[in-house]
Amino acid sequence: MANPVGNLFRVPELKDKIVWTLFILLIYRFGAHITVPGLDVTELTRQFEALSGTLFGVYDMFTGGGLSRATVFALGIMPYISASIIFQLMAPVFPTIDKMQKEGEDGRKKLTQWTRYTTVVLSAAQAFGYSAFLLNMEGAVVISPVMFSITTITFLTIGAVFVMWLGEQITERGIGNGMSLMIFFSIIQTFPAAIVKTFEAYALEEISLVAMLMLLVVVIGVTAAVVALTMAVRKVPVQIPRKVVGRGRVREGQRSFIPIRVNSAGVMPIIFAQALITIPGTIFALSNVSWMAGIGDMFQPTNWVYFVTYGLLIFFFTYFYTAIVINPVDMAENLKKQGAFIPGVKPGTRTAEYIEGVLNRVTLPGSIYLALVALVPFAITGFFQINTFFFGGTGLLIVVGVALDTVQQAEQHLLLRNYEGFMKKGRVKNRGRQRYM
Repeated sequence: MANPVGNLFRVPELKDKIVWTLFILLIYRFGAHITVPGLDVTELTRQFEALSGTLFGVYDMFTGGGLSRATVFALGIMPYISASIIFQLMAPVFPTIDKMQKEGEDGRKKLTQWTRYTTVVLSAAQAFGYSAFLLNMEGAVVISPVMFSITTITFLTIGAVFVMWLGEQITERGIGNGMSLMIFFSIIQTFPAAIVKTFEAYALEEISLVAMLMLLVVVIGVTAAVVALTMAVRKVPVQIPRKVVGRGRVREGQRSFIPIRVNSAGVMPIIFAQALITIPGTIFALSNVSWMAGIGDMFQPTNWVYFVTYGLLIFFFTYFYTAIVINPVDMAENLKKQGAFIPGVKPGTRTAEYIEGVLNRVTLPGSIYLALVALVPFAITGFFQINTFFFGGTGLLIVVGVALDTVQQAEQHLLLRNYEGFMKKGRVKNRGRQRYM
């Protein structure tokens, strides 16, 4: 299986999954270009350009430009993701939610239903806020304010719920995670236009050859760093002792390991940090108060205060989110129930302390690595004044992470297909041997 890409459409089940996923994504991208009624899109786009470095610009990246064009899918999959994150953060605080997460399939179904209801509420609230924001844009709304508010809230809420359904369809019947793939395609769809603008700026001598080469080096280097960061793991050795099972049968001892990722928190620290760091800039963009202007200037991507604060926020949220998604006490209890242990470490409390120590040591370089991935593109594009193309850490981590996860799922289908074929051939050979015995 040297070139698995050629085999993707030769496996009927995998082919159906890929075609279904592409069909759903096509519907998603089509809806992301239908504007809500009552707007002057040209005026809206012109005024939205001033908000590219604010919180609205970050959100617009995740929706593939739907927010700046006020499309029916302007909220994208973000309300559903926000609802999912809310329940993840609430699990350690509320025992009921934590219990549902551990109840198996029934608990997960109930939690998914709660997440859907929360998504509807968040979508309606965000749609109300966005409609009020659009009404404050001079010349953007061309119909009655009351009618515009009603239609916008209705269209955006229905659109967000429909996008949630599309994401679930990809997860259940397609390949990959539906929510992640929607954000993935929303981000990469902006790349071709950005690349064309960059080359046009170079042709007009607005960007020097040195800046172009440096941008290429940064894109390749940061991509390689993100791949390494995503795949890197610390293997904690685990020993499963020899055990007697059944009627005197002995199961030999086995050696395994617990994989602890260097970046266990994924892209969430950058998302949280970027959401917080853009709040002052957003307030500055929407306010004419003088003292707010000073704060807004300090938190622009060209100021050292922005870089230091952004890096510290990433560092903090990396540890914070890692502590939420990985529980050393639960891991130690699971090992104890299985009769497994870490060599040289006593089961129970000592094992939990050991895993927590390893996790803290691994998270430190991971957080620094994550901060550098997020900050280096800002520094390079700011230094060379490149405004046509930006390969940010947030989008890059999402693109690389989703691409690797989707490729791994496709490879698993191919391996399973080959394994089933191998087992089938083995059964045929065994029947052939029995025939001549």
